[in-house]
Amino acid sequence: MRVVIAEDQALLREGIVALLKDKGIDVVAQAEDVPGLHRILAGHKPDLAIVDVRLPPTFTDEGIRAALEARAKYPGLGVLILSAYVEPVYTAELLDSGEGGIGYLLKERVGDVKAFVAAVESVARGGTALDREVVSELVRRRDPDGKDSALGALTPREKEVLGLMAEGRTNTAIARALVVTPGAVEKHISNIFSKLDLPATDEDHRRVLAVLAFLRQD
Repeated sequence: MRVVIAEDQALLREGIVALLKDKGIDVVAQAEDVPGLHRILAGHKPDLAIVDVRLPPTFTDEGIRAALEARAKYPGLGVLILSAYVEPVYTAELLDSGEGGIGYLLKERVGDVKAFVAAVESVARGGTALDREVVSELVRRRDPDGKDSALGALTPREKEVLGLMAEGRTNTAIARALVVTPGAVEKHISNIFSKLDLPATDEDHRRVLAVLAFLRQD
């Protein structure tokens, strides 16, 4: 796996580089702004780009815009966006940019090394990795009063499973997080698909995208 990183904060950037290299992930280049990101993407043709949502000079949305351009220019490129805040509008734009290979995490999640590395590997493989707070906000926007007939039909446990699915976790990982059996997780997921009227699939990132497609509907 070949990874490039675009992050203007030097300490965070170097920290991510050290963390990934320690896990045997090949970080081939770094950049601190959008021109630098374009340059290293063209020069190294990576499998994954880790990009800060806000980059110089205005620190608004340069990072996400550059990431979306890169997705269009380099088919198959995985993009993992890092942000200091929950900004669901950017998540929706990423989801609209392709079927898989997308991630959106809060920067504070980098401290959870195991989860962060799992997110990097998932996105590089064409899967998804969405921050639980982003998922919660998507659910809130989809059903602000808790009255949506489909979402409202989910049990509290099913909503927990839905959130973990959207983070890109496998059935085994969900079972471990909730301290239940994989069989119980499969039953919850089956119920979720049924209640949300979504087609079941064995491909993890496709099932996540199906759920998120439902959550971001107007």
